[in-house]
Amino acid sequence: MTVPDSRRPGRGPAGPRAQTDGTPGWLTVARGERRVPFSRARVWRALAVLRPYCAVCDVSYVVDGASTKRGTEFVCVPGRLDGQRPPGGAPRGRVVEWEPEHRVATRLELTPEVWVTTVELADAPDGSTDVAVTLTHEPLTGGLFQRRRQRKGIRTVAQETVESELAKVADHVHQAEQVTGDAEDPPG
Repeated sequence: MTVPDSRRPGRGPAGPRAQTDGTPGWLTVARGERRVPFSRARVWRALAVLRPYCAVCDVSYVVDGASTKRGTEFVCVPGRLDGQRPPGGAPRGRVVEWEPEHRVATRLELTPEVWVTTVELADAPDGSTDVAVTLTHEPLTGGLFQRRRQRKGIRTVAQETVESELAKVADHVHQAEQVTGDAEDPPG
């Protein structure tokens, strides 16, 4: 998934009060949903399995271990690494939730913030899949005034990132099938 870019001027974390959904005020949460015409298994393989390079997002992943599962650690870098080592200071992440074909969450640590991306999949009545993406931003620095001032900008970045990721689900499915060669016809 794409790394949100919240470091533009005027962008920052949420304020200190609880948001209307009960989320602590220092967190910013964006959520979106979309139905896609693919089986849940196909969407899972496309979105949950970290591959060395994602052409859809133009991001390379260096994964610690042979497979993706809860606890898997990774480094992500914009562009292709083509066998090179990731630069020092590259964003580090970890798979923090792993329920095969249902839910995966990754925690990406940037300085001075943490982004958690949660993808939830559910079967739709017509054989397609409902995909929900939740993006949570947690600032690690900055005082109360700074957080209040930057709250709207972070909300905008987070929501735009969620919508962008949902718009790319079909592209991720097609890319995964080119790599694995196990496509199936869309339902309906």
